Amino acid sequence: MIVAIASDHAGFRLKSFLIHHLPQHQWVDMGTHSEASMDYPDVAHPLATFVESEQASFGVLICGSGNGVNIVANKHVGIRSALCWNLELALLARQHNNANVLALPARFIEEALALEMVEAFLTTAFEGGRHATRVSKIPC
Repeated sequence: MIVAIASDHAGFRLKSFLIHHLPQHQWVDMGTHSEASMDYPDVAHPLATFVESEQASFGVLICGSGNGVNIVANKHVGIRSALCWNLELALLARQHNNANVLALPARFIEEALALEMVEAFLTTAFEGGRHATRVSKIPC
């Protein structure tokens, strides 16, 4: 499975940690590549486009609060990005919302929790059924 991952400077360490500790996934690292200050839309838009065009099955976006990258990703019609800070939210984002991008708040979660959330997000199936009807109503 190809997974796109990107972060701003605040999420750089967590991004690097996830790539290193989840080697079973084929990561496409879309930046940033240092802790030098940068603008989160510069990585969030390319990742969203990459996932939207089905070059990756899923995306993981990381910034300090998770809010900025989440907002940017959700500007893309084919993206359902979910900002999650605990395991249950990550599971529900997949099960009920068929989210294809996970947004993480690097300044508010521990590395071990991030690992657990990413693995759960990438391996949890969409339940479909009544949720499919709701998800189909998202695009405007």
